[in-house]
Amino acid sequence: MAARRSTGTAARRSTADILDAAVDVRAAARKATSGATGAAAVLAALSGVLEYDHASLTRWDPVRHRHTTLAGSYPDAATAYIETLLHRDPVFAVLRGPERDGLWLRDVPPRLLASSPGFRDVLRPLGITDGVAQCLFAADGRYVGMLNISTRPPRRTPDAARAAVTLLTESLAATVAAGTEVRHSDALPPDLRRLSARELEVLAELTSGRTNREIAERLYITPRTVGTHIEHILAKLDLPNRAAAAARAAARGIEAAR
Repeated sequence: MAARRSTGTAARRSTADILDAAVDVRAAARKATSGATGAAAVLAALSGVLEYDHASLTRWDPVRHRHTTLAGSYPDAATAYIETLLHRDPVFAVLRGPERDGLWLRDVPPRLLASSPGFRDVLRPLGITDGVAQCLFAADGRYVGMLNISTRPPRRTPDAARAAVTLLTESLAATVAAGTEVRHSDALPPDLRRLSARELEVLAELTSGRTNREIAERLYITPRTVGTHIEHILAKLDLPNRAAAAARAAARGIEAAR
């Protein structure tokens, strides 16, 4: 688990100070991506951009359909929710939308917030009143994981800190994505190890019977790209059609996320 937030004064820092801290986060992310340090160092550096009470970096596992915490300071119950249930929360669909901007707790529409078990049963009992959830995407558009930051009052997040978090998403995504191909391959049956991470996502969607357009909408790619991935899947697995691919996936325990 990552160390708790620093006791600095990020809320009173100048924009220049916050931007300097953001540079430190990028440097920490580069080291984590190279394997020199871990994700905990990235979260520690991020506390220089904005103070937090809890934070986590998680990696999405498209095979097991859950997040895995790389570093974090949430209590066990909250960590379990983030890892196994957050992707089913109504708020998550908004987070993974085409805009892909971070969602700050104070900006969530009240009706959506009221429908969120994550806020109602996990964050509110912790006294959380603000923070951000940011989905992270690889350069090829794959969803790779998530940044979660939570704060209690009285604390105001400067506009510069909010902007910095958005600007850091590529570096954070690289941290989370580092090594995912190896980990996924190790967890797969031998016949599926030839597939890329994106092809595995498409294969999982085939088990639900969705059309190319429906898959494209869920993965935020074009229907044509989905079709290309399916062609590659069939060729690599030596299968005649998408129904056979769906059957193979189901037999191997691969299924689409809800």
